[in-house]
Amino acid sequence: MCGIAGIWGGGSRDERLANAMATSLRHRGPDDAGRWIDEAADLALLHRRLSIVDLSPLGHQPMLSADGRWAIAYNGEIYNHAELRHRLEQAGAAPVGGWRGHSDTETLLQAIAALGLDRALDQAVGMFAIALWDRKLRQLHLIRDRFGEKPLYYGWLGKDFIFASELKAFKQHAHFNAAIDEGAMVAYLASTVIPAPMTIYRGLHKLMPGTILTLKDAARPADWSAPTPGTSGRTFECRRYWDYPAVVEKGAAEPYQTHVESFQALDDALSAAVDGQRVADVPIGAFLSGGVDSSTIAALYQHRATRPISTFTIGFSEPAFDESPFARAVARHLKTDHHELIITPSQARDVIPSLPAIYDEPFADSSQIPTYLVSRFARQSVTVALSGDGGDELFAGYNRHVIGAKFWRRVAGWPAWLRKGGGGIVDALPSAFWSSAPGLGPRSPAFVQKLRKGARVLQRSDTLADVYASFVDEWYGEATPLRSGARWRPDLPSLPNRVDEAAQMACWDAMTYLPDDILTKVDRASMAVSLETRAPFLDHRVAEVAARIPASMKVDRRGGKAILRDLLAKHVPTSLFDRPKTGFGIPVGDWIKGPLREWAEELLDDNRLETGGVFDPVIVRKRWADHLAGRRDSTAALWSILMFEAWRALD
Repeated sequence: MCGIAGIWGGGSRDERLANAMATSLRHRGPDDAGRWIDEAADLALLHRRLSIVDLSPLGHQPMLSADGRWAIAYNGEIYNHAELRHRLEQAGAAPVGGWRGHSDTETLLQAIAALGLDRALDQAVGMFAIALWDRKLRQLHLIRDRFGEKPLYYGWLGKDFIFASELKAFKQHAHFNAAIDEGAMVAYLASTVIPAPMTIYRGLHKLMPGTILTLKDAARPADWSAPTPGTSGRTFECRRYWDYPAVVEKGAAEPYQTHVESFQALDDALSAAVDGQRVADVPIGAFLSGGVDSSTIAALYQHRATRPISTFTIGFSEPAFDESPFARAVARHLKTDHHELIITPSQARDVIPSLPAIYDEPFADSSQIPTYLVSRFARQSVTVALSGDGGDELFAGYNRHVIGAKFWRRVAGWPAWLRKGGGGIVDALPSAFWSSAPGLGPRSPAFVQKLRKGARVLQRSDTLADVYASFVDEWYGEATPLRSGARWRPDLPSLPNRVDEAAQMACWDAMTYLPDDILTKVDRASMAVSLETRAPFLDHRVAEVAARIPASMKVDRRGGKAILRDLLAKHVPTSLFDRPKTGFGIPVGDWIKGPLREWAEELLDDNRLETGGVFDPVIVRKRWADHLAGRRDSTAALWSILMFEAWRALD
């Protein structure tokens, strides 16, 4: 795991700039630093290394291919590099003079030299962000892994084209412009994150997952805008080399026929992924929350290990948020070397001031706090940790995959006038009516809030995509606090009818929520403490198997991830994990009403919001008052505003 950066333009010769950019990424790679310059082209590649495979200087980057044509600065791991190296040898395509070392970087470079970029990527299993310079054609390729585990940013600053693993590297350039992108703010306020290809800064972009951006000239072209897959210009091209919706569509067309066939294919693919990802030249362990995903990874890892693996969990003093007893029970059954740390509320709150600097731009998934804490705890013992990320997206594990899909199946056939009219009536009746109406079961503020949201979904939904949008927009169906009044709508690919509703929603999450929220959260939190995380579920071969598993084997009476539960039951008694899904969360909603209230009040002050010019103070303060009074839980919506204001104060 590493940090990469580069400059194409006159700034490539500025040693002070290069050093400042590389130093800003030191936390991603504290073990080594490198700089390589193609003086004839005015291009510099920069690298910070966290040594994982081949700890010797033979793994140093930036690295040149044996034939001298290709130069690479690369962040990530190619898990099948030994197999890929063997294939090259069998084909007579090994480097002339033999291999210099045993790093995956050298293997990847030689595969590109021998097979071409696309064939090399097709055969590579791993996570990566790559800057590849073709010295022959004088072209720069920026490449991001299939699901977006590793980040890569880019844009022009002055006359220089800049790219880097994190936005903080851009701030070292004299022409860095901190102007806020209004479209990014619209998306952020709704979804609590800033989705690719946008960043908070106007003119800077995230490379989208599964994508190659090729530039043939460092000069900014007149036809340039934030490139998305399928766009091109005179001097650039952006294209996908792997398309997840196509994988889902193909899987639905060629499903496994039986549970036995599905189960065996999943067991084989996921076991192979764990096998590949548990290889390193440094200590390695696994996160363990006690939930289905992390427990499955830990169980498969321990099953193949010759000694107890190291597992890590954190707990909280608030019982409603403490999953450490569940993790402890799973670890005891698996006989892992379990490490547990109970965090006090004050320790968790102490992390909050550092969040804007860790994430570089507004980011408001509050589970960023426990993710950072467990990463910091694990880093005391290991350099690499396996995680269960991706299990929910591949196997329909979120409530919206079950509830949202079921809801739409029931109402899709209703006439539009009935959906919209019925929803309007429910929403128009006062909260006091629903709180006291007989026969409605629990009538807490949370119940009334869900009822109203359901009514708004009925009013505004004409497609399944509309239903999905209602789940991911924190201000859905009500006035936006943005002064611009602009609304956000996720850009979702259409899928054929043979793809089940739950599978469609899970696919959309894998393309948006997974890279923009989950993987961003984990990458920044772990790399802030120089810990590499690996996600076996995101091996693309596992994803291809998961796509062929029928929806009925993913969602059943138990909810989502049914077949994954069956696989875990092979190793762990169901009594240890068969419980309702809980998120990796902390009581932020209670904290901002209690010990963090003074901090929150300062950031949500009327005058501050008025002066800032972004938010309507009246709408924000109304939501804040309702949250304080317990009339509704607005944790996510308010946390996004608080994190923006905290980021702006730092920036």
